[in-house]
Amino acid sequence: MPFMFEDLEVYKKAMAFVVEVYALNGSLKDRTIKDQLRRASMSIPLNIAEGQGRMHGKEKRQFYNTARGSLLECVPLIQMCQKLGYIEAEKYNRFYNLADEIGKMLTGLMRSVKCE
Repeated sequence: MPFMFEDLEVYKKAMAFVVEVYALNGSLKDRTIKDQLRRASMSIPLNIAEGQGRMHGKEKRQFYNTARGSLLECVPLIQMCQKLGYIEAEKYNRFYNLADEIGKMLTGLMRSVKCE
């Protein structure tokens, strides 16, 4: 039986985002950007999973909020990569659009949580 978070579409997309980041990392020359982008991207599905396991609404919402914050941290990092010439415009647009989609889904997830 799968864990409940594995059925969440936002979790699946967040995992796809991480895979894309790791695929990109081979072309990144800047170690600081590479490391920060890896950590921030990994934080997204990790916090979704942890939030899904919490019993109280406020705790759930806090973890989803942290996941959203990590996602928002990835956006300027991807922008830096594009501006520094590490990724081309097409790849940047794919990352940006996926981040936008995940962000909207996380906002919806946070709004769906009832806080006691």
